[in-house]
Amino acid sequence: MKKTILLCGSLLCMYGSLFAQKGQWQTLFNGKDLKGWKQLGGKAVYNVEGGQIVGTTVTGTPNSFLATDKEYGDFILELEFKLGAPFNSGIQFRSQSREDYQSGRVFGYQMEIDPSDRKWSGGVYEEGRRGWQYPMELNPAGQNAFKPTDWNKYRIECRGNEIRTWVNGVPTAHLVDTALPKGFIALQVHGIGKNATDENKHIYWKNIRIIDKPAASQYSPYDNIYVVNNVDNTISGQQKKNGYQLLWDGKTSKGWRGAYRKDFPASGWHMQDGLLTIMHSNGDEEGSGGDIVTEKEYAAFEMEFMFKLTPGANSGVKYFVNESYETGGKSAIGLEYQVLDDEKHPDAKLGRDGNRTLASLYDLMTRKQEKRALLPIGDWNKGRIIVYPNNHVEHWLNGFKVLEYERGSQAFKDLVAISKYKNWKNFGLWPVGHILLQDHGNEVSFKSIRIKVLK
Repeated sequence: MKKTILLCGSLLCMYGSLFAQKGQWQTLFNGKDLKGWKQLGGKAVYNVEGGQIVGTTVTGTPNSFLATDKEYGDFILELEFKLGAPFNSGIQFRSQSREDYQSGRVFGYQMEIDPSDRKWSGGVYEEGRRGWQYPMELNPAGQNAFKPTDWNKYRIECRGNEIRTWVNGVPTAHLVDTALPKGFIALQVHGIGKNATDENKHIYWKNIRIIDKPAASQYSPYDNIYVVNNVDNTISGQQKKNGYQLLWDGKTSKGWRGAYRKDFPASGWHMQDGLLTIMHSNGDEEGSGGDIVTEKEYAAFEMEFMFKLTPGANSGVKYFVNESYETGGKSAIGLEYQVLDDEKHPDAKLGRDGNRTLASLYDLMTRKQEKRALLPIGDWNKGRIIVYPNNHVEHWLNGFKVLEYERGSQAFKDLVAISKYKNWKNFGLWPVGHILLQDHGNEVSFKSIRIKVLK
């Protein structure tokens, strides 16, 4: 009986100790050796010097990763690092390496270390797969937090679908995504190709610690930075705090109607599985169901939407749409964010200097030639339109700002004067207007349409 009591007491102590550790900081690096870590990918050199992990670049080898043996799902990670010389690196998290995926190539989320002039440190990149998920152009206020020649403190919080990052205490990225619920953490030494001038550059890491499965109270409170939400037709907690709401509920026609109509089109537009699709018809404006517009009108706003083009398709997202003008059976009049297959639709070759290409201000201004913003036809794209109260307007494509202008400026009026809209009185200058999704006779799908009213 006495032995049983002692055994039970020992077990209670052991479980009590384990419980006490839950929600507490745990050290991932013991300061002496690389126990608990393994190297994946390339052959950059990792060793321990002076209580720090030192990564050293090597020519002729791909990206290298020093990865934890253990995987983590929900966690808070903090670490410090310093670059011995400028070169790209990053912190992998919720990452994987499997033989059934590109022979073991490391893939997963990465918190970027970027000492270049673009200042994208703290952004979220998906290594080995989708690329940039949160480029730092989305958060200019966070771009100056990184110290190129000094120690930096990185913090990553993962809670369910939410991923948040900080650089030296400054919030830098907020991503909502379901692609990878768990995985290892890894320290990256970026490949340098055959560039001998970049060989033997060093990066130093220290004070690497983690809270595994933290309590809800241990996560940082929400801030007000822009959120990239990849979960279809949802509003995250921080988006709600920031004033966003769904412009399309993902299921019904609530809040929408046909242009110049009181009701929603009975045919042409298809709502199923969280997608709003205009079906293919004859390739002409108002091809089958006709344009649809919001019941409400908007002045200053921030709108985001996802769209997918079929080969050769044409559509558009219009704003400041005014239904008081008759168009003779053509699409309603308004400023247009062009949605187009530039390669296969002839409209891309018309207009002037490419001002009818994807994400351009249709027939007025051409988007920047930002190659990273262009995805293959058939992929989902992220569009974003911002109209500030001062009439500054921006078009974004897949996280990159590709166009900006001043609505009502002389430069804007000059563009209208040489466009197809030159005979429309006060074109684009109305104080409020509807938002419109265009039926141009081709199949195009939309989802995750969100809006925030700006004041």
